[in-house]
Amino acid sequence: MDNKDTKKIKGVRIRTINYSMILMASALYVLIIYTTVHLSLQYKKLSEATDTYIESVRQANLVTSASDYLTMKARLYAVNKDPSQVESYFTEVHVTKRREHALFQLEKENASPEAYGYLKDALEKSEELMRVEIYSMKLVAVATGQDLESFPQEVRDMRLTEEDRALSNGAMLEKAVKIVFDVPYEDAKESISYNISRFIDTVLESTQMRQIDSSLTLKRAMERQRLYISLLFVLNILNFVLVIALIVKPLQVYIRCIKEDRMLEISGAYEFKYLALTYNDIYEVNAANESMLRHKAEHDALTGLINRGGFDQLRQLLKAQKKPIAFLLIDVDKFKEVNDEHGHEAGDKVLKKVASLLRVSFRSKDYVARIGGDEFSVIMMDTTPQMTELIREKINNLNWRLKNPNDGLPQVSLSVGVAFSDTGFTDNLYPDADSALYQVKENGRCGCDFYEDYEEE
Repeated sequence: MDNKDTKKIKGVRIRTINYSMILMASALYVLIIYTTVHLSLQYKKLSEATDTYIESVRQANLVTSASDYLTMKARLYAVNKDPSQVESYFTEVHVTKRREHALFQLEKENASPEAYGYLKDALEKSEELMRVEIYSMKLVAVATGQDLESFPQEVRDMRLTEEDRALSNGAMLEKAVKIVFDVPYEDAKESISYNISRFIDTVLESTQMRQIDSSLTLKRAMERQRLYISLLFVLNILNFVLVIALIVKPLQVYIRCIKEDRMLEISGAYEFKYLALTYNDIYEVNAANESMLRHKAEHDALTGLINRGGFDQLRQLLKAQKKPIAFLLIDVDKFKEVNDEHGHEAGDKVLKKVASLLRVSFRSKDYVARIGGDEFSVIMMDTTPQMTELIREKINNLNWRLKNPNDGLPQVSLSVGVAFSDTGFTDNLYPDADSALYQVKENGRCGCDFYEDYEEE
């Protein structure tokens, strides 16, 4: 901190540049947003005009298709005398009602009176044709002797002329076909098509006028928007150049220094120079404390051995190392009685004594850990089952020294379960050692047992 206080730090401040860039960018963004909203409104008008035209054409097509459908059903019935054609015909008239729905939809969407009038005339012409078609149906039904009671009311109510009633059945059928195929019928169909065509032309003309007006306004707004975006682009380029010069390059230097685990070089904008000086001060303090903190994190405070957290990390590391190891799981026998009879202070001294004996009894490359209250473990590296007797001898020697103390501490002993692995610390190694430890406790404690021997039995 003294470095920053005693030396004046010179450099361009990022804050000053940032405020200036934000102010200019904000002004441009406001203009762009305003122009965008204006564009959206014009586009909406353009889109609405197009949608109106498309919807109008769709409704006109509905009238056309419905009228053509009725014609087809009437003609099919006149030709093949199938009553199902009549049923389909009146389903369209009374249920589907596409013509009426189309007219209602256009009225609801406020179509122009002129365009609406053309479509209404087309519908009226279609209604007139229906009377001809129903008359044809009545002729066919009478001539073929079909049950009129099964026909819709319109057919039953249709009255034939005296002249037609006097016709023979064959003549009736011939006339029924003729009136839905003759010239007057086709002229009426042509009149419907003409009115629908005029309706579409009227809607198209209105739509084009609206589109031209919206397009001109849209073009002017887009030109303004392009100008604002170009200015914003130039501003961004300038901002990128400043960021690279004042931020990115100093950061690259700092990253390289951090990777090389050394203090930062003083470079860049004012804030980065200040940051580098602060980091360097902290770096010096951390370097002094790092070793002590790492040792505390991984070692037991009472015994100085590896703690449970360090032991779990070690297990994970040894899983990847396919080397032969032996795992010893160790309990101090009847340790609770030591605490109860001699006090916790004596108990702590016993644990420290056990830890010290374990540390000196095994090699420097072996790992001794305290993994619980009175529970210890040893991972012996490069150890195979051929070293069973050596391990047993070590445990027996430890137990002799613990049962014959010369330091005034209570007598204790160790129960030890041992398991071997030739492929590192496998998932079943701990449970195997625990099974062997269980056998020792079942057989009177104070000794060791090997999982392989237990399996053979």
